[in-house]
Amino acid sequence: MAYNVLISDPLSEEGIHPLREVENIHVVMETDLSPAQLEDRIAEFHALLVRSQTQVTRELISKATNLKIIGRAGVGVDNIDLDAATENGIIVVNAPNGNTNSAAEHTVAMMMALSRNIPQAFHALKNRKWDRKKYVGVEIRNKTLGIVGLGRIGAEVAARAKGQRMDVIAYDPFLTAEKAEQMGIGYGTLEEVLKKADFITVHTPLMKETRHMINAKSFEIMKSGVKIINCARGGIIDEDALYDAIVSGKVAGAALDVFEEEPFIDHRLLDLEQVVATPHLGASTIEAQEIVAIDVSRDVISFLNGDVVNNPVNLPSVPSEIMHKIAPYFHLAEKLGTFLIDLTNEVPEEVSITYSGDLSGIEVAPLTRNTVKGLLKRYLGSHVNDVNALYLADKKGIKVNESKTSSTKGFTNLITVVIKTNSGTRKVSGTLLNGFGPRLVKVDEYSVDVTPQGHMVVIQHVDQPGVIGRMGSTIAKHNINIATMQVDRSDIGGNAIMVLTIDKHLETEALAELKSLEEIKEVTAIDL
Repeated sequence: MAYNVLISDPLSEEGIHPLREVENIHVVMETDLSPAQLEDRIAEFHALLVRSQTQVTRELISKATNLKIIGRAGVGVDNIDLDAATENGIIVVNAPNGNTNSAAEHTVAMMMALSRNIPQAFHALKNRKWDRKKYVGVEIRNKTLGIVGLGRIGAEVAARAKGQRMDVIAYDPFLTAEKAEQMGIGYGTLEEVLKKADFITVHTPLMKETRHMINAKSFEIMKSGVKIINCARGGIIDEDALYDAIVSGKVAGAALDVFEEEPFIDHRLLDLEQVVATPHLGASTIEAQEIVAIDVSRDVISFLNGDVVNNPVNLPSVPSEIMHKIAPYFHLAEKLGTFLIDLTNEVPEEVSITYSGDLSGIEVAPLTRNTVKGLLKRYLGSHVNDVNALYLADKKGIKVNESKTSSTKGFTNLITVVIKTNSGTRKVSGTLLNGFGPRLVKVDEYSVDVTPQGHMVVIQHVDQPGVIGRMGSTIAKHNINIATMQVDRSDIGGNAIMVLTIDKHLETEALAELKSLEEIKEVTAIDL
């Protein structure tokens, strides 16, 4: 299949080179589209690559009828409506590692510029003014740097600050005493960090919880003369409160690369000489722009060609070594869901998935999504995918349970899916046999050994002589060949099951004739 990829923001040509090298991908770069023009064009494309300029809104996504993936060449995705993308089964990927070094370097550069008044002194000199006394700065050696948010970039800033012989103290909800000790830094609550620091730099994502986390109350507890740096996301710091704190003298200065509204050219903060500002340049290095473009390009190629992506945003990220272990089970997981929903022919109220043996000690969330996808496709069609399966299940009121057990029941690995419907519960188990691929090994409490593919028939019947012969004759009358047959029973003369694989779909007439046989209780045609 051929895919159309739209690049709506300027990206490094070297970075998108991998896309241009793929034969079935056609790249269109149009970086000057208005929102209305983009909405008119978006239905043509299967993938969209952006930076921070393009606003990928719910309205745009609603018109993107063929869109499968959105790539953000950078870390933040606040210009993308993630909820709308997830609801519509569109995966969002970003490039969280590509600009780490660039952003950390820019943060340190801004801190240096702020401490030594470099931009102000340069501006004065450009205006033919020589005033050494006015621009006396402060050293950063032996000062305390408070880092709010110790992710990849925050950790890199910490390492660089230690190299400048600063004391570092950090706040991060995931930072532990052991981790801080390993890094050679201090740690504390947000309030403790704000109270102790001479310089404060923020490195959190922008979320509801972090918007204006540095506000008027925060400035009140800081040291007098503190200096503030924000090279992360506009909105983490309340800009009006920052202005008031600088004017009052509580804050000695601020270095800002990001702002609540961009372009940022009219705010009164820019009138203050104590403010150093750059126009969102944290990731604006040749190296970083090339790396982030390469990262998202490769993920787009992988996804469009059916492979696993490295940096999903609206899917839980799974380490590559774990993904390598669970990838062979993807097909089995989906087929178990499809088989079971066809077997019950009812909408499930609750789905319980148990992983046993080799699967009990590793992350299996992608397999759960695949199973739920197989279940829901019967009713929701191809709209269901790995991205929106759990979201759609929740919206339909279907409870999904996931559990693990070390009990193998004789198998090296085992996935068991149970669904509860209005009529009761049904169960199917499957395994992956080394060298032989996926197998169904249990249907309810009956043991079978069936490859989950192609056309199948599940027949519940009474264990009586001649049933198998009459069933075979009936199917033969309709010119249907039986490829394999598995039979199991509860006890002699009791309930039994037959699982057949056949060469073509069992039509309605043949299905009805089988159901009319006296010993047969239930016949279900399943197409995998």
